[in-house]
Amino acid sequence: MRASKIIIRQLGLQPYEPTWRKMQHLTDNRDKCTTDEIWLLEHEPIFTQGQAGKAEHLLNTGDIPVVQVDRGGQVTYHGPGQLVVYLMIDLRRNKIGVRDIVTLMENTIISVLATFSVTAYAKSDAPGVYVGNTKIASLGLRVRRGSSFHGLALNLDLDTEPFLRINPCGYAGMQMSNLSDYVDNIDKQQVAQLMADHIVQEIGYQSVTLATEFE
Repeated sequence: MRASKIIIRQLGLQPYEPTWRKMQHLTDNRDKCTTDEIWLLEHEPIFTQGQAGKAEHLLNTGDIPVVQVDRGGQVTYHGPGQLVVYLMIDLRRNKIGVRDIVTLMENTIISVLATFSVTAYAKSDAPGVYVGNTKIASLGLRVRRGSSFHGLALNLDLDTEPFLRINPCGYAGMQMSNLSDYVDNIDKQQVAQLMADHIVQEIGYQSVTLATEFE
């Protein structure tokens, strides 16, 4: 039986590591009755190195911390101006495969960007979402005990300079872009709401509870 309820938490600017630990705690302690959650937030500046990460992709990180994390993928950067969407979803209960949830994340970003008349696309050989020759969103997911955590990061009006200090997602010279490169006067709250609405609709939740803090 699919889940009927979801909690959407709009959390503002958050430090990375405490947020990551909360994701782990929720995932490790949930059962078949635990309500799914989506977290919408921005992070203080941080580089995160996924399980496939290689030290050679850290070029000159400078004063920005690097943390080794348990998501898939290589190294990426998070900072203010980037919308992060974390998906704590019971995939088994919702009958969603791992490839399905990745495709859902990609399609959500593509659909939301299309509402701003920005044409985006996914690559099968380089996970993420792209506009032209630039990467505008990164994906990094982990599934444990049949449930997902971590998620996606969409650049809105992020300072992209820190990406020059790494090989983003393991690709040397990868160019990063922002939605603000293509759209004037972005309403971050609107983008976050559109992202959440699309995910809720695609999975089929019937009841949505809004929150502005962690439980």
